[in-house]
Amino acid sequence: GDDGASHNGMWDLSILQVVPNLMLAAPRDAQTLRELLRESVVVKDRPTVIRFPKGAIVSPVNVKERIEGIDILNKKGEEDVLVVAIGAMAHLANEVAQRLIDQGLGVTVIDPRWIKPLPSYLANLGARHRLVAVIEDNSRSGGTGSSISQFLRDRNIYTPQRDFGIPEKFLDHASRAQVLNEIGLTAQDISRDIIEVMARFDNAISEKVKKI
Repeated sequence: GDDGASHNGMWDLSILQVVPNLMLAAPRDAQTLRELLRESVVVKDRPTVIRFPKGAIVSPVNVKERIEGIDILNKKGEEDVLVVAIGAMAHLANEVAQRLIDQGLGVTVIDPRWIKPLPSYLANLGARHRLVAVIEDNSRSGGTGSSISQFLRDRNIYTPQRDFGIPEKFLDHASRAQVLNEIGLTAQDISRDIIEVMARFDNAISEKVKKI
C-alpha cells in the first residue's frame, strides 16, 4: 500500500495460521471491529489477534443474518458459488457476487469473522455449494484460502475451490486500490475467472450426459 513494498501487509495471516491455539479475527468494517474486540477481551485461555488494514474506515457492509458465527452478507438464487470474504474484502466480494448473479449464477457471500479457528458451520456451507471462492488481501500461499481448503478436506468435503489473493511477489509502492488492480483483485477479474470455471463444470456435465 502507501507505505511501500516493505510495509505491505501481505503475509501476516499466513504467518499467524501456524501459531498453535491462536484465535484470529479479520473485521470487515468499523462495526465488526468493535464487535470482535469485545469478543476477544473475554477470551482468557488463549491469545487473540484482530487483523484490520491501515487506512480509511470502510463503509458498513449489510448483513442478512448470522448463523453459528458466520455472517451471511448476500444470498440469491441456487447454491452455486460460495464466496468467502475475508475482512475488508467484503465490499469487493459483494461486487463480485452481483456480477455473477447478473450472469444467472446463484451466489452466497459470507464473512466468517473469526478465521482461526474457522466456524464449524463453514463445512455445511462448503458441502452445499458447487464452488467455493475465497477472496483475501493476503498471500495465497498459506493464507485463509489454504486454511479453508484444508478445513473442508479434513471433513471429507471436496468442493472445488478458487483462492483469490496476493501472489508470491514484492509489490511496488502504490495505493491500496492500485495494488489490488495490478494483481487482479478486482470484481471484473475475479468474476470472470469464476464464470469460466462454472462454465467448464457445466460443459463437463453436458459431455457426461451425452455419453450416457
